[in-house]
Amino acid sequence: MTKQVILDYVLVGDYYIPAIELSENDDRPIGKWGRMHRTYLEETNPLLLNHLILTGKLHIYLANLNEQAQSRYRRLIRQMSENEGITEDLKRQSQWVWVKAMNSVASCAEEIIKSEMINV
Repeated sequence: MTKQVILDYVLVGDYYIPAIELSENDDRPIGKWGRMHRTYLEETNPLLLNHLILTGKLHIYLANLNEQAQSRYRRLIRQMSENEGITEDLKRQSQWVWVKAMNSVASCAEEIIKSEMINV
């Protein structure tokens, strides 16, 4: 089964431009992860990106991905900090050590999200 896309065109000066309207009423933010994935699609899979744009599903796709990635990121940070023994007691005893450890955990979690969800 093939799907046809019919576009209307608008004359602007000497050129006809597709009249594309956003049919989405989704006001969720795309966020950091959605923007990163869009950049990845621009570089590696422009056909999928164009398809999502033309079908009006890009914003929903990126907003969903952002929510899933953000949820996974928070879960990874919580699990990794528990495994590393980074606690509130450590934060009270030595803030610099706590900040260093949490930055390390956040960096590792970000790399995991990039490899599992963004650059796929």
